[in-house]
Amino acid sequence: MEYQLQINRMMEELTKSFKGTLLKDEPLKNHTYFKIGGPASLFAVPEDTEDLKTVLKLIKKYEIDYFIIGNGTNLLVSDEGFKGIIVKIGEKFNKLNRDGNKVTAGAGILLSSLAKYIAKESLAGFEFASGIPGYLGGAVPINAGAYGGEMKDIVTKVKCMDMDGKIHEFSNKEMKFAYRHSKLTDSEYVVLEAELELIPGVVEDIMEKIKELNEKRTSKQPLNLPSAGSTFKRPSNGYASKLIEDAGLKGLKYRGAMVSDKHSGFIVSHDNANCEDVLELMRIVISAVYDKYGIKLEPEIKIVGTKL
Repeated sequence: MEYQLQINRMMEELTKSFKGTLLKDEPLKNHTYFKIGGPASLFAVPEDTEDLKTVLKLIKKYEIDYFIIGNGTNLLVSDEGFKGIIVKIGEKFNKLNRDGNKVTAGAGILLSSLAKYIAKESLAGFEFASGIPGYLGGAVPINAGAYGGEMKDIVTKVKCMDMDGKIHEFSNKEMKFAYRHSKLTDSEYVVLEAELELIPGVVEDIMEKIKELNEKRTSKQPLNLPSAGSTFKRPSNGYASKLIEDAGLKGLKYRGAMVSDKHSGFIVSHDNANCEDVLELMRIVISAVYDKYGIKLEPEIKIVGTKL
């Protein structure tokens, strides 16, 4: 009851100065690619950095649980929802600026849109990210990558905000990029924008590469069913999808969830899966792969409001 009171107080204070969207009991299934997730006590979409600063300071003041989301592409949210505030860094954070071979882009830009912009500017090096369905602000902290490229290869600087509303800037070296990890992973910093360094290229060649990679992705991944992308991280030896397939789990179903029969690295919702369906299937997969190979798979997707 006391915690709910804190949430109500925060809501009251936010309504006085917040310019963006503020919702109560917003279903999170409307904001995730998995189409899974119960209501968030509060759901805020800041209009600008001042709005974000206001939210973060109030989260700290009232000690409210929070989670920052972007496009919701790699999230699995509890069926009970989230008791606290979800802050969505959306399309208002859409800065785009080119200076020579460098492009500064806002956290709320879709990677596919950014890839097209960069290509049209005759700059190469970002093609690998063109098919990743998230926002830049979500891709940078987890060093997102595909087809041999990663954020660490092109990000030179990252601008963030801390819980006190202060702005920080980190260089590529300071980001401590690693496989699906960086200084910002699970930190309190919120990405505002990133500077990318690219190389001059020919528009037609770059667009051809993007087309080729997207066709590859479409042919190999189960994009027709709700999912959160690659379910498990690549282990130090081998590939998660191969281990899962070799363990005989491809196409395995648990209630509404299924190990994709197109790409076993994905767990998909084939029949209105809920969060518990997906979690239980993940547990079955982890256990079976460990029993057969002694390798413990770790989730690549972010689990919100519950535990595996």
